Amino acid sequence: MSYYFAIIGTQDNPLFEYDFGTSKQGGDGQPRFSEQARHLNQFVLHSSLDIVEEVQWTNGQLNLKVIDKFFTNYISCFMTGGNVKFLLLHQPTATAGGANTTRNSTSVGANPTSPQTEEAIKNFFTEVYDNYVKAIMSPFYKVNMEVRSPVFRQRVAAAGRKYL
Repeated sequence: MSYYFAIIGTQDNPLFEYDFGTSKQGGDGQPRFSEQARHLNQFVLHSSLDIVEEVQWTNGQLNLKVIDKFFTNYISCFMTGGNVKFLLLHQPTATAGGANTTRNSTSVGANPTSPQTEEAIKNFFTEVYDNYVKAIMSPFYKVNMEVRSPVFRQRVAAAGRKYL
């Protein structure tokens, strides 16, 4: 499964972007997006912001779960109290010719809407949120400023390896 994670500020500007692949079940952690899809990911996430704005007022939760689907890509969202959006585009792995279907059907990457996958994504968002709060507590950070901390990037990568 390939992932594209972005933090979107209150003015719909990107604050942080990171793409990675799954590290579970023998994955190497590298994203498997095609070159064309890699350029399209940012557009797909930003186009889902309209849906986020509709859902955030009807759902009292911070974790909005899967909010949108674009072909085989799913978009999950987590809202912060300050209206900053954490968006995760995930592309499920394709099973090759039915080989190992019983193993793939129980993996996190096989079914993006399964309770196990939603729980893993929720745990990822929660850990990234904790690290995000620590990063923006810096006295040098201003609202809607891009997060450039290499430590934050490493912690997002570690959370991705841990949960996804």
